[in-house]
Amino acid sequence: MSAITVSIFMLTYNQEQFIAQAIGSILNQDTNFKYQLVIGEDCSEDNTRAICEEYAVQFPEKIKLLPDLGKNIGLIQNYLRTIKACNGEYIAICDGDDYWIDSNKLQKQVDYFRANPTCFILGTKYKRLYSNGEFELVKKELPTSTYTFDDLIFENIVTSVTVMFRNIQNQESIPEWINRFPYGDWPTYLWTIKDKGTVEFLDDVTAVYRTDIGVSAKIRKHHSETAKVNLEIVKSIASDNSFSGKIKVIKQSVLKHKKELLACYNREKQYFKAFQVFIGIMFSNSKPVDIIKYYIYSLKKSI
Repeated sequence: MSAITVSIFMLTYNQEQFIAQAIGSILNQDTNFKYQLVIGEDCSEDNTRAICEEYAVQFPEKIKLLPDLGKNIGLIQNYLRTIKACNGEYIAICDGDDYWIDSNKLQKQVDYFRANPTCFILGTKYKRLYSNGEFELVKKELPTSTYTFDDLIFENIVTSVTVMFRNIQNQESIPEWINRFPYGDWPTYLWTIKDKGTVEFLDDVTAVYRTDIGVSAKIRKHHSETAKVNLEIVKSIASDNSFSGKIKVIKQSVLKHKKELLACYNREKQYFKAFQVFIGIMFSNSKPVDIIKYYIYSLKKSI
């Protein structure tokens, strides 16, 4: 067993105004076990690297700053190299523009994992911080307290700044197809619980997520872009033999995400693209009447 109980992986690029708060919130954790912050700094053009280096020198026993590669490799390649450098029993995520507000976050989650061996992914409640400085407590009411792969394949319900999950990299490598997408957290969660394990949540508010910042925020401005990425992720999972035991529910998710993409295109008045998706669904679905009704309903709502 690793001497490190939790590895926190942090991605950062051009975040000099946020990174000190993010690192400080992790160093503020009160635990009875060893944890390590692994920072993947991606050749920032501002002072982010220098700030990270100062902390790494000051706290060498707690911070592993990955080498400067001399060039920007992009978010997802940085994601893969950073998560692979995490050798703790569990992994937590805190991006360089987010931060934690509960000094017992790690301890609470590890204690929960110890008491609940079937839980593989554990999230918490959190606050959103908008660019105007206002906070919002996210009150997303989930219909149940325990979820499985069959639930998560339809929608990512876990916010990364709150998450902790079991590190299974020693058993099986993270699939390389993840590097085709602009974010890796949802595919990683699905890979983690493809064979067993549940997703559960603590009622505690432990973290702050900054909105309107970063690559994923830019994608979310256009709902069709998010829907397209999510569809391609699910299609990649469908073609990965590691997920063959879940193929039935994965195919259901592929259909759901195709329909979501169709609806997004119609809402954005991209009618030709919506029609192309509709035709593709028609040729691959055994219930064409239902798809026709869905397409017409979506089209009428957009006009």
